[in-house]
Amino acid sequence: MDGTTEILTSVFPHMDQELYAYIEGVLDGSKDEFNSIEEVYDAVGEVLHEVAGENKNEEEIREICSQLLYALKGNLEEPDNKEHKVLDAPVHLGRMAEQFENNADEIKSIWMKQRDMVSQVDQRKLEKAEAKLKQKQEKRDTTDKPATNQLISNTEATASQSVSKKEIKLEAKGMNKTQDIRIENFDVAFGDKILLQGADLTLVNGRRYGLVGRNGIGKSTLLRMISMRQLMIPSHLSVLHVEQEVVGDDTLALQSVLECDEVRQRLLREEQELTARVNAAGSDGDDPLTNSRLAQVYAELEHIEADKAPARASVILAGLGFSATMQRKATREFSGGWRMRIALARALFSKPDILLLDEPTNMLDMKAIIWLETYLQNWPTTLLVVSHDRKFLDAVPTDIIHFHSHRLECYRGNYEVFVKTMTEKLKNQQREYEAQQQFKAHVQEFIDKFRYNAKRASLVQSKIKMLEKLPELKAVEKEAIVTLRFPDPEQLSPPVLQLDEVSFNYETSVSILSRVNLSANMQSRICIVGDNGSGKTTLLKLLTGELEPTGGFRHAHRNLKIGYFNQHHVDQLDMSVSSVEFLAGKFPGKSSEEYRRQLGRFGVTGDLSLQPIASLSGGQKSRVAFAAMSMLFPNFLILDEPTNHLDVETIEALGEALNKFTGGVVLVSHDEQLIQLVCKELWVCTEGTVHTIEGGFVEYRRAVENELAAQA
Repeated sequence: MDGTTEILTSVFPHMDQELYAYIEGVLDGSKDEFNSIEEVYDAVGEVLHEVAGENKNEEEIREICSQLLYALKGNLEEPDNKEHKVLDAPVHLGRMAEQFENNADEIKSIWMKQRDMVSQVDQRKLEKAEAKLKQKQEKRDTTDKPATNQLISNTEATASQSVSKKEIKLEAKGMNKTQDIRIENFDVAFGDKILLQGADLTLVNGRRYGLVGRNGIGKSTLLRMISMRQLMIPSHLSVLHVEQEVVGDDTLALQSVLECDEVRQRLLREEQELTARVNAAGSDGDDPLTNSRLAQVYAELEHIEADKAPARASVILAGLGFSATMQRKATREFSGGWRMRIALARALFSKPDILLLDEPTNMLDMKAIIWLETYLQNWPTTLLVVSHDRKFLDAVPTDIIHFHSHRLECYRGNYEVFVKTMTEKLKNQQREYEAQQQFKAHVQEFIDKFRYNAKRASLVQSKIKMLEKLPELKAVEKEAIVTLRFPDPEQLSPPVLQLDEVSFNYETSVSILSRVNLSANMQSRICIVGDNGSGKTTLLKLLTGELEPTGGFRHAHRNLKIGYFNQHHVDQLDMSVSSVEFLAGKFPGKSSEEYRRQLGRFGVTGDLSLQPIASLSGGQKSRVAFAAMSMLFPNFLILDEPTNHLDVETIEALGEALNKFTGGVVLVSHDEQLIQLVCKELWVCTEGTVHTIEGGFVEYRRAVENELAAQA
């Protein structure tokens, strides 16, 4: 390093010691990778410009970089003596193509623009260089940034990523002000399973992205990687992932939402402290500094419209189903589903730079879903949402990111546009592949026919080279078709299940349901809808016999066997065992093949059935619960929100399976796709009663939209 030291001290005798140490560290740590002036300029040129100010132009800085390179690589020729390639005659492209293999370097030097190399500075070398700037970085309040090809673990999930030198420098200096996210050439794995390989992800500020893909492919893992910054995100951007419900304590629901605005909370606390200080001093002890700061705090509170925050938080909570009374309740009084809604309300209120939502419509009723769709359509920053609700994906996203085959592909438009575009793209890809295969076969036939014909030897050789130069096209990788199949039950003569003038109320509550009349048989396809708290789950428990009516009668066929599914059954699966072991423990006495066959009916096949249930995705756990529910060959299926965590393709498969099922079906759902696929009757729970609605789900949705419009 003596040569570089001499150059730097002679050209910049008054250079700041910290900048000098930084340049020395970068040059020393990466000298083996520097092979051109451009690479040295990319690494330290910007710092040299800052030191030189207006005293030196770009050419002079590049000349200094040339001298530094020569000092590092003593065996290189001086840059000024470098020979340049000049075209002194016309180029014959045909002849050049024939000689491509022999003259590849020459052709590349003339025609191909050289791409900037990705930084290969590893963590150890980068830390060595940045350690000399630690004091200055602390003043700028920056943290160490991940380096190239880093490997970070998240329990069992790992990620590796390549980062350019330019990004590392901008982050190290705190000069990265971009509002967009660009993650290039990264891998994600979960244990030994590769989820993404060589993937690229670009999220543009202000756009709303829907992330779609099959259950278990790794969508939720990717969201966690982004939220925990295990993939490199600009440090100045705030990221919020709505994954965990809020803690249940004595904090009121409305206050819990307000507290997530840290700036407002800090200013309010300071305002209280300053006001108390002024009051304590009285009129004789006015402190000009305190009064001045208090005026500044008032101005800042006015600027962020702090007085309007409670009203804005209340509107968000109301949209998610919280009445005025519920907003004044402590968070510990709410169930897990309602606390998840509070977590969602906090995220919507705080407006982070990047909002990550994982299945936000789960546990929401139709009114809350429609409100959320409308609210997110005006979301001002970047939104990335995983959802199974096709209607939601049509209403909210401006772009769809398709997660498949270990990569991410982005499509402009909503889900409907995505399906059309992707289908056409795959058709064209398959047509091109098939056409190329036919062409290859035709050329290969010619080669085989005249391979040993001396007169056609040159023609055969040209054909062989032509085949070698053809671009490699791949056949379309078709995703496995999801199939679900409920076993055919014993047929029962009507009446199968009836509720006559049924009423129900808990001991300490008013009547929840009153004078309900419901009749279902083996051909029934009934959907029950209504606001949360309207009595839907209570009605299902009355149908299953889990609850006894406080008035009226429940009539059931003596041979009736009911298969009941809800999300609690998924949560109660034994996470420590495999799916096969779970069924064997719950229904002993059968062979392993029978358990695997039963799981196979619901898409849990191969090694998937032998993995611990804890490692399965939410949708795969639901399939295991379906398989367990069907072990007793029920005549009647009663399903409470069965689409939670299922992907779009599996919801379609569930709809087809329920249509083929020869028993009766009653389900509670707000998934428009499933309802329209399956249901022939729509029952609405409202104000303690249950009634049918003419026009089915379309009319019900219209009525809800009109109600929300009237409230707005």
